Amino acid sequence: MPDTTLLLSPEVREALDARRPVVALESTIIAHGLPRPRNLTVAEELEELVRSGGAVPATVAVLDGRAHVGLDKDQLERIAGDPSVRKLGHRDLAPALATGASGATTVSATAFLAARAGIRVFATGGLGGVHRDWTSAQDESADLRLLAGTRITVVCAGVKSILDVPATLQRLETLGVGILGYGTEHFPGFYLTSSGEPVDWTVRTPEEVAAVMAAQDALGGPGAALIVANPVPEAEQLDPELHDRVLAEALSDCREQGIGGQAVTPFLLGELMRRTDGASLEANLAAVRGNVRLAARIAAAR
Repeated sequence: MPDTTLLLSPEVREALDARRPVVALESTIIAHGLPRPRNLTVAEELEELVRSGGAVPATVAVLDGRAHVGLDKDQLERIAGDPSVRKLGHRDLAPALATGASGATTVSATAFLAARAGIRVFATGGLGGVHRDWTSAQDESADLRLLAGTRITVVCAGVKSILDVPATLQRLETLGVGILGYGTEHFPGFYLTSSGEPVDWTVRTPEEVAAVMAAQDALGGPGAALIVANPVPEAEQLDPELHDRVLAEALSDCREQGIGGQAVTPFLLGELMRRTDGASLEANLAAVRGNVRLAARIAAAR
């Protein structure tokens, strides 16, 4: 029988017991989103940004069949350095725990485990969503349905711009997932400050976000997530013209090469990084840093 008990780091357990602010961080960006050894440097930087904002970082991962919420130095180094670490979505957690596997958690798995641990705020880069050509492939990220049933606040820079952003927003509305634009009236475009799509609600301070979370709790009802859409600063975004041109070329190559299913996203992200000479990666990291800083302030404002 697999052990499904969450292993909280002493720092995280102490903070939760004392009702001090905690921010969950995903581990997929460490294991699969960045080149080594920079990935470990970034992981340590993100945790320090949380602490600088007055909160405790809780990086989430599965190690040897045990779900960890909060990693120590050795565990963080293992996630960053072990090439055999798998990529785990929410659906992969049960097999991983049952077979003693180790894996880095995606948005869906991180949100699930963090909420189960009692953590209310989660910072990430961008969410998954509805893929382009959904009418023919019906490809949709597991992030959306998981967030529809998980009471957690996710600070992100929108959804990945390689996706169908309008369709993703429609899907989130259908699923009852709330969206707040942070200091913006338009939904962010991940690498870009704006996707051009409007948001219904705009907030401008962490205290306003905390007030929405409190109202969400008081109302009760379905335990859906709250998305705080925090745009990357214009000065740090990927050049919009370069983004649009490279993405169009990559999408064309994708069709010509017959790439489909789960292979589409890594192909497009890889092409964006290669054809922008790494500028897309820097915009991604700028977005993540901003989201982590904001998440710590929101957690501290509750």
